[in-house]
Amino acid sequence: MENNDVINYNVAIMRKFISICLIYAFLLVNIMPVFAETYQGHAEKTDERQIEHSELFTGAVDVIDQKDVIKMTVSQVIDGNLSIEGDEFFAEVVSDVSGDSGIVLPKGTLAHGIIREQSEAKRLGRNGYVSLEFDYLVTPDGREIPIQGKMSTRMHPVVEAGKIVATDIGYTAAGGAVGGLMALNLFGIEAAIASHGYTVMGGAAVGGTVGLGMSLWRKGKDVLISPGDEIRVKLATKMTLPVYKDTAFKQHEIFYPGLKINITNIVHEKDPFGDANTMTLTLSISNLTNITISGMDLALVNDYNKIFSPSIFGDTNIMFKQIKPGERVAGRISFNVDNLNRSFWLTLCDRRNKKTLTKISLDNAYKKVPEKIKKKNDKLKKKKNYFKEDPFEV
Repeated sequence: MENNDVINYNVAIMRKFISICLIYAFLLVNIMPVFAETYQGHAEKTDERQIEHSELFTGAVDVIDQKDVIKMTVSQVIDGNLSIEGDEFFAEVVSDVSGDSGIVLPKGTLAHGIIREQSEAKRLGRNGYVSLEFDYLVTPDGREIPIQGKMSTRMHPVVEAGKIVATDIGYTAAGGAVGGLMALNLFGIEAAIASHGYTVMGGAAVGGTVGLGMSLWRKGKDVLISPGDEIRVKLATKMTLPVYKDTAFKQHEIFYPGLKINITNIVHEKDPFGDANTMTLTLSISNLTNITISGMDLALVNDYNKIFSPSIFGDTNIMFKQIKPGERVAGRISFNVDNLNRSFWLTLCDRRNKKTLTKISLDNAYKKVPEKIKKKNDKLKKKKNYFKEDPFEV
């Protein structure tokens, strides 16, 4: 019996050993590859982020100071009469914001804003106003950046009171002058001499009273900020941001073999009616294709796919030119657009099949425009006030 017990004991141990080996083999074949795949997948995702980050940023950081302003345009109308406090809106950065090391906020960055305070126009010539606050930005690469930014159309009370007083004096003086002339015409110069000028002074007093009444009744202007109007947002705190590469957000372009169009300058101008809506491009065109192209085939297309043809109210140097195969020309061409702050592409279409031969980004070209020209363009786009005019309002 003892031998049988020993044999049974050894068989039981062998069974347990074989069972453990089978379990280990199962785990090795089925479970371990899962862990290996999971680990490898995680490593690959991290590498993709690193590659994407390296394509966008230089690795340096820069600071936007409190004294700096960010130029934006609103995406919707802000009306002092219709908008209410607490309304949300979005604005868009209209030009790259750069630090000492490069671009830290690219054009096209969105800003979330809130109407913090607003007031309608009032009597005594008091203008309406709106005060805007911005709490975060969304960059084109999807990053959300908290900020503290403010913009207001409200004047300092002392400055506003001074302007109101000066305007009211103007109304009163004008009223006095008109009243004096009316008395002189009504009673004549002889009556004025005989009364030692009292008729003229009386008329002036009456006119002055009427002018003062007009100044007291006069209502100020209401605020109207429309898409395309440039607003200047001042930051309340410093911001440290990574620096983008120059090629980070380069716009897509289309080129036609043998046709080279180079934009060497972009100038913003006013049209003959005084509206700042004209873009004049300086171009050099080399046509080494087998087709003849015309300046009339050129057009601007904005990021909403709206098309703008060459304008006869601007520079037409290239507009009426025929550029034959083998020819090279240089000159200027103008376009009237609806909003200078949008993104545009210069396109050239084949008239026979309406196919776009070339599409060149003005945003890409604008990076090479001299800073002196950019400053002039900024001055032209800047709106001096945000008040809407109503010629029938008293």
